[in-house]
Amino acid sequence: MSNQIKINGLSVTALPAHKTNPDYHTDKQQVFIVGSKGIPAAYGGFETFVEMLTRLQTDESIRYHVSRLGKDTQRYEHNGAKCFNVNVPEIGPAKAIYYDIVALKRCIAYCKARPQIKHPIFYVLACRIGPFIGHLAKEIHALGGTLYVNPDGHEWKRAKWSAPVRRYWKYSERLMVKHADLLICDSKNIEAYIRTDYRQYTPKTTFIAYGADTKKSKLTDDDPQLLDWYAKHGLKAKEYYLVVGRFVPENNFETMIKEFMKSKSQKNFAIITTSNDEFLNKLEEKLHFKNDPRIKFVGTVYDTELLKKIREQAYGYFHGHEVGGTNPSLLEALGSTDLNLLLDVGFNREVAEKTALYWNKDIGNLGKLIDEADQLSTREIGLFGEKAKLRIMDAYSWEKIVSDYEEKFSYSNENS
Repeated sequence: MSNQIKINGLSVTALPAHKTNPDYHTDKQQVFIVGSKGIPAAYGGFETFVEMLTRLQTDESIRYHVSRLGKDTQRYEHNGAKCFNVNVPEIGPAKAIYYDIVALKRCIAYCKARPQIKHPIFYVLACRIGPFIGHLAKEIHALGGTLYVNPDGHEWKRAKWSAPVRRYWKYSERLMVKHADLLICDSKNIEAYIRTDYRQYTPKTTFIAYGADTKKSKLTDDDPQLLDWYAKHGLKAKEYYLVVGRFVPENNFETMIKEFMKSKSQKNFAIITTSNDEFLNKLEEKLHFKNDPRIKFVGTVYDTELLKKIREQAYGYFHGHEVGGTNPSLLEALGSTDLNLLLDVGFNREVAEKTALYWNKDIGNLGKLIDEADQLSTREIGLFGEKAKLRIMDAYSWEKIVSDYEEKFSYSNENS
């Protein structure tokens, strides 16, 4: 009988600790994914990507190994992937760097202990460990492996980092680009930036976006689970704007909350996000949003069908992400919510094109757009929704993204 444990509220199958196995054998392409916070996914771009890559896997010749930021060294299986926790001390901004290095070393050690593994692929998500990657890349190449890197967005622009930390991220990015065998960019904007800013390394790049689906939630409009959630938070279908994402400054929660408070909207603003008490308290001191009953922090929603239904039933969706490439929460919104109001930056325009409304951070700009959005007819909103779903189906379906990745991983195996 399998040993089930809970990770992020979901049951997964616990695996025993690694043991030396002289009879180890594999014909599968081993792909080691480092840098996400792990699966089952909670929130975050890389977590969503790894969740869907493993869940929708069709090429059975690939075996995925996924690191997870944890508090122990538990191994477990999820979506057919072998996952392992990496216990990282609380050391501030260096925590993510430490995590990536330890996780990658663990993957390299796994392969060293199993010389039967031929041509492993090590896929590092984000550019945090540049100063250390040269030595690790040599170890990877000595195994006959290849190093793939996803450069993510502009980490060095994130508001949470101090100036010295930002300089580190930029330096680290340069070294990751220099040593990667292939850079997989989730945005054409990012790919163009990598090829231009680091042309001295003649980086090998390819573009594979994130994905989303346009399937309707399995829940009905009167599902008790949905109605209970609405009752708990004082919400009604089509009577709330929504945002889903990590509660960090560069996602522009401050602008969205401030401008919503200025608007004349009679609707609510539901904020589904992870907890960040320090940032929350700073915003309350600035905005006093607790005095506005329309602003509702409603916690997290891990049930994917419920979350999808909440998106579908929203009057409109706000997307304020300013740093990064193709963001999954934007794709999910375009695939589920009819009316989307997006921060006007190149990454968001690249994805949504003419299927959404756009706002900037000028004082009053978003507030005015909210008031205008409130006046749209049902037909106008429906047309936005149809265009958005067509855009997702054409360019960002998860099936397409997973197929592109499997082709890339198999291609590497055939041409090693």
